[in-house]
Amino acid sequence: MFKINTVTMPTPSEWKIGLMDISKAERNAAGDLMIERITTKRKVELGWAYLSKDDVKTLFAAVSATTFSLEYIDPQTDASITGTFYAGDRTAAALDYIGSVIRYKDVKVNFIEV
Repeated sequence: MFKINTVTMPTPSEWKIGLMDISKAERNAAGDLMIERITTKRKVELGWAYLSKDDVKTLFAAVSATTFSLEYIDPQTDASITGTFYAGDRTAAALDYIGSVIRYKDVKVNFIEV
């Protein structure tokens, strides 16, 4: 469903995509607002209800670089697109620890387009 640097990642259970307009706005001498849209960027918020320690390790390692390619289904085009992103907040809550094996829940990563 989505890939980081061409590597398929576990399928998320939560998926949000936001479109963010980057604009320059100012008022002219008449007081009218002049807005120049510079570009539109995407923020992809993914979450997993449960992941193994190996899946969390793979995911967090994949987003440790400053920037990376992210392939995902874009709702605006209904097509798979690839862009350059960086990882924002990354969280993983421990579910339990059984026999020296930890399992994770509520894993979340925010991807912000460069």
